[in-house]
Amino acid sequence: MTSTRTLPGGPATAPPTDDVRTSALEHRPGRWIDGWDPENPTQWATTGRPIARRNLWLSIFAEFLGFAVWALWSIVVPQLNGVGFDLSVNEMFWLVSTPALVGATLRIPYTFAVPRFGGRNWTVVSALLLLLPTGALAWAVNNPELPFIALVGIAALAGVGGGNFASSMANISFFFPAKEKGAALGLNAAGGNLGTAAVQLAVPIVITIGAGVSLDRAGLMFIPLALLAAVLAWRSMDNLSSAKSDPRAYAVALRHPHTWILSFVYIGTFGSFIGYSATFPTLLKNLFPAVTISLAFMGALVGSLARPFGGYLSDRIGGALVTCASFVAMAIGAVGAILGLQAQSFPIFFLSFLWLFVFTGIGNGSVYRMIPAVFAGTARGDAAALTAAGRAAAGCIGIAGAVGAFGGFLIPQGFALSRTMTGDLQAALWVMVGVYLLMLGLTWFVYLRRTSPLAALKV
Repeated sequence: MTSTRTLPGGPATAPPTDDVRTSALEHRPGRWIDGWDPENPTQWATTGRPIARRNLWLSIFAEFLGFAVWALWSIVVPQLNGVGFDLSVNEMFWLVSTPALVGATLRIPYTFAVPRFGGRNWTVVSALLLLLPTGALAWAVNNPELPFIALVGIAALAGVGGGNFASSMANISFFFPAKEKGAALGLNAAGGNLGTAAVQLAVPIVITIGAGVSLDRAGLMFIPLALLAAVLAWRSMDNLSSAKSDPRAYAVALRHPHTWILSFVYIGTFGSFIGYSATFPTLLKNLFPAVTISLAFMGALVGSLARPFGGYLSDRIGGALVTCASFVAMAIGAVGAILGLQAQSFPIFFLSFLWLFVFTGIGNGSVYRMIPAVFAGTARGDAAALTAAGRAAAGCIGIAGAVGAFGGFLIPQGFALSRTMTGDLQAALWVMVGVYLLMLGLTWFVYLRRTSPLAALKV
């Protein structure tokens, strides 16, 4: 096996100074890189930054497609009865919630796939896996005689798109130094979240090009895009031999009480974003049939764009404060949606949900900023303790990301239960108001209360 050595600042014949030797990168076949150290200023300023940015942009594209496929059924389901299916509203909620359940479950194994197989290699695999749910959907929508359980199974395949977030975030975290990691992960997350808005905008347009509705195009349109993502990753992304998984970090995080507090809080922010994104088109279709469901994309769009702003605010005034403010705003938004239902007012209902989406996005950014700050704040002792806290925080991020995504299953199921028991959605929304106030109280008590050990740190 041959390798080529890249020496920053000169060709391979450059003098072998200590600084050059520690900054060198070795490139092996299969696009493996040895010697990656983004904390080395010489390596980062010369060869490191361009490599990291190239991998970031390609990762964003692949994750964008993953989110789009994950959310694909959210915009397809409201159209199914128009092409020959006969689904109840509760069955529709099952179909839009199943991908979230599977995606949340896959997030932990997807995180460990990057160190095991390489970031570039796993991006290729995860992009190709998107061919399964998209191809199956294209076939299923042309067979309205399929039993409901078969539709649920095919919808479950879309969960592979939800797992892409975890592997993409894990991969990019290895490429950037600590001082730039937050911005890189914020871009990666926001770019992925935008896939939800994009699919809800694009699918209604694509399926109605020409005469009638060709719902199979909703799946077929992603097949060339998934192949393109796989080819780009294969040709231009890199595997890092230094990317190692640390199961002990997850073990430590599992025993840490803040992991479960923050995971619960993240259900309220990210879980709400995914849950509302999944149900919003179905809600508009059934509650306000005179309104085009193509407007549904606006919710996921504003929620995605708000996420980096939540991180930005948290860097300046503290993530816990921003998270608390988000829960207050989300409770107000849920009450507004209830008032819109009571008045049968589309503008009130729609604007209230956009308000909800904005603050789910802001809350997503603030909770992700809180996690490393909380674990650093609870560390006691020397630099070794801080290093251990950083590893535990990384484990917490993986666990919270998986737990939070289960909200994408719970919210649609809550709406279905509300309709079954009361005939409308108001009861579910009142429960959401109570949950947001509970999460507000918990966040304040643990992280902002004056006598709390973490209050002075503005985590």
